[in-house]
Amino acid sequence: QVHLVESGGGLVQPGGSLRLSCAASGFTFGVYYMAWFRQAPGKEHEVVAAIGWSGILTRYADSVKGRFTISRDNAKNTVYLQMVSLKPEDTAVYYCAAGRLSMSSLMSGDVVNYRGEGTLVTVSS
Repeated sequence: QVHLVESGGGLVQPGGSLRLSCAASGFTFGVYYMAWFRQAPGKEHEVVAAIGWSGILTRYADSVKGRFTISRDNAKNTVYLQMVSLKPEDTAVYYCAAGRLSMSSLMSGDVVNYRGEGTLVTVSS
């Protein structure tokens, strides 16, 4: 059975940092593209970042470039999202997703094989 379980969310002040983790099980993690998405209240899902199989290839939304870093540890079947300089507009439920076909199809949401339930990040003073 496939599981993607996110952790690390919480309440943080503007300018603060958080590190999200997504632990995967039930599929061959190392051959899947992985991505982080978020959904703010009343807004559409938005891709935040994506990473290739080996961890070398990464892509970011313009809104988080220079502030967020995606990484993965294939030995631990885990993908991470390091977030710094957080802003109130980063408040959202963040969830991870896995795609087998391509990074672009995963980032567009067209081909998402698995996704987690999400973890809430609240940026507020």
